[in-house]
Amino acid sequence: MKKTVLTFTLAASVLALGACSNSANSSDIIATSKVGDITQNDLYQEMKSSIGDQAFQLLMIEKVLDSKYKVSKEEVDAELKADKEKLGDNFEAMIAQQGYTEVSYKKYLKLNLLQEKALTEDVKVSDDEVKAAYDKIKDEINARHVLVKDEATAKKVKAELESGKDFAEVAKKYSTEEAAQTTGGELGWFGKGQMVPAFEDVAFKLKKNVFSDPVKTDFGYHIIEVTDTRTIKESFEDKKAELEKQLKLEKADKATLLPKVAKMMKDADIKIKDEDLKTALDSILKSADTPKETNADTTKDAGTTDSSK
Repeated sequence: MKKTVLTFTLAASVLALGACSNSANSSDIIATSKVGDITQNDLYQEMKSSIGDQAFQLLMIEKVLDSKYKVSKEEVDAELKADKEKLGDNFEAMIAQQGYTEVSYKKYLKLNLLQEKALTEDVKVSDDEVKAAYDKIKDEINARHVLVKDEATAKKVKAELESGKDFAEVAKKYSTEEAAQTTGGELGWFGKGQMVPAFEDVAFKLKKNVFSDPVKTDFGYHIIEVTDTRTIKESFEDKKAELEKQLKLEKADKATLLPKVAKMMKDADIKIKDEDLKTALDSILKSADTPKETNADTTKDAGTTDSSK
């Protein structure tokens, strides 16, 4: 799954609850029971007390970015379609595991696209760089893996797989990768440059339906199986825009994003009327006047990556 650049661990909760602000009357009853009713205001107050500052930050970031950068419905739908194709039957389970519904996930995708546009607006890449990137990814493999902590366990996993045991069941039993509980270790289609080098070097040399020896990476030990290979159907022109965007994101200095957002917030002259949220934006606003080097730790590790990527 894609990850937003800025660090907001409660994105799913905030976006899922965003619809609460759509009701016209804060006293509207949203649930009834024999022991009492719950109003929209009850929910708002509870949310504010638990995740108020982070929720407010997230919503304000979306507003200031949306005022300058435009993300169309078609762009969001394209991202959603790509994720559905990549995850296949596992899509619903994966977004649910992250706390999303499809509606809130689309909001998350929009916010992610807004951040990417802000981050890459001044980044340049050449046609030669884009062509080289296409040549690297045009040949793809479909693979799956089991990730474990030590070599001895990896050898045990390989032995079980070679004895004919179901790959997904073995992955669910042994893999330290949380996603394996829903994906069964499936990684889907990928080209060169998308996985860590040690993993990729072995995967692209494997013959179909052959289990690798244990492959050591920073994440642990992998047993890999390539289930299919293909050359992508899209031409260079078809993939050019996507690859250009990808290269810009790779080149972009992520430490510049938070100060940029902070300056946009200052320029927006935000007046917070809720006393409980008066200081919610302070940690962001101070970044507008702080050298970007001191902000690097705030953004550089945002989001998580798949254990093989």
